[in-house]
Amino acid sequence: MIQVNHVVKSFGDFCALNGVDMNVSKGNIYGLVGPNGAGKSTIIRHLTGVYRPDEGEILVGGEPVYENRRIKDQIAYIPDELFYFLQADTLEMMRYYKGLYSGFDEKMFYRMQEFFPNIDVRRNIRRLSKGMQKQVAFWLAISCRPQVLILDEPVDGLDPVMRRQIWSILVSEVEERQMTVLVSSHNLRELEDVCDHVGIMNHGKIVIERSLSELQGNISKIQAACPTGMPKLPKEFEVLHMSNTGRVYTLIVKGNPKEAAAAVMAGGEQINVVDILPLTLEEIFIYEMGGADYEVKEILF
Repeated sequence: MIQVNHVVKSFGDFCALNGVDMNVSKGNIYGLVGPNGAGKSTIIRHLTGVYRPDEGEILVGGEPVYENRRIKDQIAYIPDELFYFLQADTLEMMRYYKGLYSGFDEKMFYRMQEFFPNIDVRRNIRRLSKGMQKQVAFWLAISCRPQVLILDEPVDGLDPVMRRQIWSILVSEVEERQMTVLVSSHNLRELEDVCDHVGIMNHGKIVIERSLSELQGNISKIQAACPTGMPKLPKEFEVLHMSNTGRVYTLIVKGNPKEAAAAVMAGGEQINVVDILPLTLEEIFIYEMGGADYEVKEILF
């Protein structure tokens, strides 16, 4: 649904995007993660047709996005910094969105009002709290019935109950309509619960792009009780991190988890116990980025 082919974008002497390649399939929820300054906001502005790439192409549904009114009609976007007209209330913004999007579903808008009971639709939106403004933005965007929904820190500022409700509505729309969702967020714990695929961005490039299950299946945390010292692994296994507490050693290893555990076990007769522990998306991000000028001084297990 979304195809990014070798996109380059510079601002003066600064190269913000340095050959970005990205693929988001229809009906998937794609998590875009990366350190601050990696280029996430810049690629999002290209995906929404705000920026035109210096090189490469951005395709949505097989068509270029930039200055393509028909494709933009199928894309809804919730930025991190929201914008509303100064004197607008929710009903006025609803009418504005209805004029912009041919697929805007007014009946759906009123049906969804029950999910946002604390929003006074006739109150000036700028007088609402930040969390309520985010709710209004999501309410309006989902009522557009978009084919593609792009979210930048979508649940920042929301309470836990509303966060869960937002994700529930999102997942339901993806399942029912095969809507495609791209989410950029620093809350990796929440992305782990909803994403099908993950793209890790750094220095203006997508350095890793895989399904979440594949990503979690290619890196593992192995704990081994080894009284004789640090366990050894064959060269084909890349050890990203190693620490120990007494005689218990913890290794973060790239490669098949079961094969890595078997290699640790075969490394010495004094190894008593070997456990394979699942890594969270946050841990995977930290260790994958550990060698890419993204130093983590200390990690507690």
